[in-house]
Amino acid sequence: QVQLVESGGGLVQAGGSLRLSCVVSGRTFSDYNMGWFRQAIGKEREFVAGISWNGERTAYTDSVKGRFTISRDFAKNTVYLQSNSLKPEDTAVYYCAARFRSMLITGSQYEYDYWGQGTQVTVSS
Repeated sequence: QVQLVESGGGLVQAGGSLRLSCVVSGRTFSDYNMGWFRQAIGKEREFVAGISWNGERTAYTDSVKGRFTISRDFAKNTVYLQSNSLKPEDTAVYYCAARFRSMLITGSQYEYDYWGQGTQVTVSS
């Protein structure tokens, strides 16, 4: 079993920044591709960013490209989402997810095996 615990959410003004963290435990961290998803009220959960098991490849949804950066620290078993130039439409609960190592960084939530509990990000205008 893999446990994922997110932190770093909060209330920020438009144009501000947040760094979300997700600490992974229970299995070998480097065996998993990691992803960040978000779900706004009344909307479907959507893919935000993903990183391969070895950290060499990343993927982003178009709306966050150039503003968000996903990274992972193998010494800390942690994946990060640096979110800059935040917009009100970025407001959502952000979830961390893990998928056993694959060549493909998928944006489908159904391909991920483990999920965190989520952290709220609210961007005020």
